[in-house]
Amino acid sequence: MKLKDQADNDLDERILRAVLRLNSEVDFQTAHALELHGVPDLEVLRRAAAEGRLLVSHDLKTMPYHFAEFVAQQDSPGVFLISPKLSIIEAADWLHLIWEASEAEEYVNSIRRLP
Repeated sequence: MKLKDQADNDLDERILRAVLRLNSEVDFQTAHALELHGVPDLEVLRRAAAEGRLLVSHDLKTMPYHFAEFVAQQDSPGVFLISPKLSIIEAADWLHLIWEASEAEEYVNSIRRLP
C-alpha cells in the first residue's frame, strides 16, 4: 500500500506543495484538514494513526519522546522528522523518493529522520 502522509502543524507547507508539484498522486494531507493547530503531540499522533497516515514533522525535540510513548500503547503508521535546516526542495525530493520507492508497511511503528 502506498504511503499516505499527514503534515504536522509545524511543517512548512511549502514542502507539502513542492511534493504535490513533483507528483500530484501523492496523498499528503495538510495540518488544517485535521485541525492540528494547538493540538498536543499525542493527539496529533492519534489522529494521524486513525487516518492511516504517516506524520511528517519538524518537531525534532518533543516528537521522538511522544512517539515512543504513543507506540508503547498502540500502532502508528510512523513518523518522518525533517530538519528545519533542510531546504524545501531537498525535503520534497526525499519525501517524493520515499513515496515512489517504498510501501507504507515499511514504516509502521518507526520514526525516521530525513535525510
